[in-house]
Amino acid sequence: MAKGSGDRQQRAREKIAQLRAAEAHRRRRRLWLTGAAAAVIVIGVAVGITLAFTGGSTGASALRLAPLSSLGKLEPAPTAGTLGAEGVPVPAAAALVGTSTAATGEAVDGIGCQSAEQTIFHIHAHLAIFVNGSARQIPAAIGIPGAQAQATAQGPFIANGTCFYWLHTHAADGIIHIESPVRRVYTLGNFFDEWGQPLGPGQVGPAAGHVVAIYNGKVYQGNPRNIPLTAHAQIQLEVGTPLIAPQPISFPSGL
Repeated sequence: MAKGSGDRQQRAREKIAQLRAAEAHRRRRRLWLTGAAAAVIVIGVAVGITLAFTGGSTGASALRLAPLSSLGKLEPAPTAGTLGAEGVPVPAAAALVGTSTAATGEAVDGIGCQSAEQTIFHIHAHLAIFVNGSARQIPAAIGIPGAQAQATAQGPFIANGTCFYWLHTHAADGIIHIESPVRRVYTLGNFFDEWGQPLGPGQVGPAAGHVVAIYNGKVYQGNPRNIPLTAHAQIQLEVGTPLIAPQPISFPSGL
């Protein structure tokens, strides 16, 4: 074989080797970028799930709480009422206010009203309200437009309605049902917005005055609108004086 021909073949082989090396490098880079993108997606999903469960800074772990003793002397809680249809005491008292101002089906704070109750995210919290030392009921049918009551041996229970908001009450026992198609942190403010009633540091529905909020036996320091409705949270709102000591309830099986 002529020397010139051999040189051309050698250069061709070297060129082919270079092209293959370059292609291999590009292939490794594409795989690396794909892996990096996947890692970013996984991290993003993990963060999203974390925020969905904790609600970011509004999660229960971020609450500013003070000892109950910081309120000074508290009056003992009144005798609990008789057990209602959900197995929870119903205060022997008038309702704070009725449901005539409650939402009737339109979305409220991004919360919808469906023909059936949702179960993807299903928890319960309890709310008690005192005005100048006297208990007030949280009425049944908040978040259930067109409510239809069913009679039970323990009292009325709202079994049906035009639709069900993701936050609602079935009985006048203070149990707030959180039954949502998405996992997110709902707040007491969302519940009051569905109720159509104001809530803030100086007002609870029609009751005006300094508001003290107690969350799971501790004093909540902040706007009561931001109190998260976490699983089995026990929330007490007090307007005026005297201040009443919290009376924890026992959540029956299924709640």
